Amino acid sequence: MELSTLLLTVLTVSICLYYFVLRKISVKLSHFEQLKIPHLRPIPLLGNMTPFAFRRISYMELLRKMYNLFPDAKFFGLYDFMTPVIVIRDPDLISMIAIKQFDNFCDHSGFTNKTFDPIANKNLFDLLGDDWREMRKLLSPSFTSNKIKMMFGLICQCAENLVNFVTTQSVEAAKTYDMKDLLSKYTNDTVATCAFGIDVDSFKHPNNEFFLLGKESFNFDGWLVFKFLMQRNFPRLAKLFKLRMFGPKVENFFKDIVATTVKTRDEQGIIRPDVIQLMMESRNNDNGREYDINEMTAQAFVFFLAGYNAISTAMCFMTHEIGVNSDIQKKLREEINDVLRQTNGKPTYEAINCMKYLDAVINESLRLYPIGPFLDRKCVKETKLPSATPNGEPITVKPGDSVWFPNYCLHRDPKYYPHPDKFDPDRFFNGDVNNSVYMPFGIGPRMCIGNRFALMQAKVLLFYLLWRCNLEPDIKTRIPMMLKKEILLMMADGGFWLKLRVKKL
Repeated sequence: MELSTLLLTVLTVSICLYYFVLRKISVKLSHFEQLKIPHLRPIPLLGNMTPFAFRRISYMELLRKMYNLFPDAKFFGLYDFMTPVIVIRDPDLISMIAIKQFDNFCDHSGFTNKTFDPIANKNLFDLLGDDWREMRKLLSPSFTSNKIKMMFGLICQCAENLVNFVTTQSVEAAKTYDMKDLLSKYTNDTVATCAFGIDVDSFKHPNNEFFLLGKESFNFDGWLVFKFLMQRNFPRLAKLFKLRMFGPKVENFFKDIVATTVKTRDEQGIIRPDVIQLMMESRNNDNGREYDINEMTAQAFVFFLAGYNAISTAMCFMTHEIGVNSDIQKKLREEINDVLRQTNGKPTYEAINCMKYLDAVINESLRLYPIGPFLDRKCVKETKLPSATPNGEPITVKPGDSVWFPNYCLHRDPKYYPHPDKFDPDRFFNGDVNNSVYMPFGIGPRMCIGNRFALMQAKVLLFYLLWRCNLEPDIKTRIPMMLKKEILLMMADGGFWLKLRVKKL
């Protein structure tokens, strides 16, 4: 090839690259400049995520840092890599978007691909529009107070299994535990029995399929985080490389479990108060809507994912704060002893549910360490928002635009919480918290459907654990707590380590 031809080819490719790629990137990264929304200047491809991408700061603290840069704005712009996101700071505006104008912002940005994760993509979190409404309506009865009460005995049995394991392991002296491993076994067992109707004791049988699958497949470190970021921020590339969040092994495992459960119940007339049962009963409705095995599998799958990973991590933060704050642990144990006296050593659903200080401890932990650092919504109908700043102009949010509610930042804003980084359950015990700036499980119609179940899991676990054990810091316990910089979810840097010392009864 002649030099002139080669140069012409290079020039042509360069021009095409500029106009079709770089120019498109440039236009996308000027989004907030055009709307006159306060924002930080982004870097191509990385947006405002550079410090996180290079592991200099955790995702949560990066978001908090940006939140604090715009104290007088109702909202600001953030580039989540290449995705422009409007981050709402104003609690009244959050309520308006999440509740009053919910029909305009009813969808999430999903984390699975419909083509490559066909079953997992049908989960409640990823469903959109009317499909979400139908599934939410069907599943909601599974998580009423009455249904949770019916599961109370099953949850208590799982907590007893944990405590029995610890008491046989630590008879003479305190023993150090990886609390994430310990509490993942507990949440694994509660979800297995309450959602699938399968009795599992991961303390006696740590190699059971449920636990091993969760440990192997739902570890949000490394490769899974990369796939999650690709699906959310570079969906075309994820599709090009055929990235699947969860492989066929995971989907087939849950599909086999659900199919076997449905068949056994049909043949033997078994009825249980769980999610699968409700979806089975939908087959007899007259509305013409019948949920197939794939749809049932998707819901069972996402409940296992949330229960195994997110809830166990939330309880790790709770036990950490109780372990390093001996005065709070003492006060909580006094309340537990009062309940044991009132119930003759047989705690009831009503008794545990009425423990005010236990509620305060859990709520305060969820304030400091919400399950997710932000809540996302996707616009589905063009909507006008007020100006971001006093001197600004109203903006129009268009279908497809992303909106975040930064609950981690709101929960740690000194404007709403005095001494926000201090673990202080008394702020909830004394009723000093404004609920409009407390949203650990979300806000509005898309609030987490399993929040009651998660809270009961935590209450029962803490009750039984503190009934029989003292929680103490170990040499591995990080004080103060530092958040891991490599992942999107809330996780302790260095892990969760505590000593459990069995009490002599």
